[in-house]
Amino acid sequence: MKRLYIPLFLFLFLVLEGVALELLPVNLVMSNLYIIPHWVLVFLVLIAIFYDRENTYFSVLYGLIFGLLIDIVYTGILGVYMFSYGMVIYIIHGLIKLLHGNIHVSLLLGVTALVLADISINTVYTVVGITDMLWKDYFMVRLIPTVLSNLVFLLVLYPIMMKRLDRWGREQLTSSNSL
Repeated sequence: MKRLYIPLFLFLFLVLEGVALELLPVNLVMSNLYIIPHWVLVFLVLIAIFYDRENTYFSVLYGLIFGLLIDIVYTGILGVYMFSYGMVIYIIHGLIKLLHGNIHVSLLLGVTALVLADISINTVYTVVGITDMLWKDYFMVRLIPTVLSNLVFLLVLYPIMMKRLDRWGREQLTSSNSL
């Protein structure tokens, strides 16, 4: 049953991303800022930091699967989020080997993941012709508000999930060795 917790949390965040803007104050939603919830990506970063070990890539696999689900549910182009989330989590997983997992590293890697994912998604959408926002406007109107709002979510999620993910990762490691 414990193997289902992480996919269930990811699915819950996938669903909640669709109603996230309804939870914000009206004056913030009606402003000219674009806030994109990347709650699945934030949780994937925590999975990469605390659940995965050096030789496991569960976070990358979940990134590919749930990126594809985001593409299916929320966007019109398949593969953009799947590629972005998979690539970004793979990079974060590689950076984990150099850093120790704590709140500061989690915030740093969270910002890195959010910036890389959002820029890669915007680049693909610009090449395809879905968006035509200037880069200066993109940074001020979309990237900075998106990163800041998702960092707030990371700060809320970190104390709740850090120890659980670490414990589940150790249990996964011991259960796979006993088989």
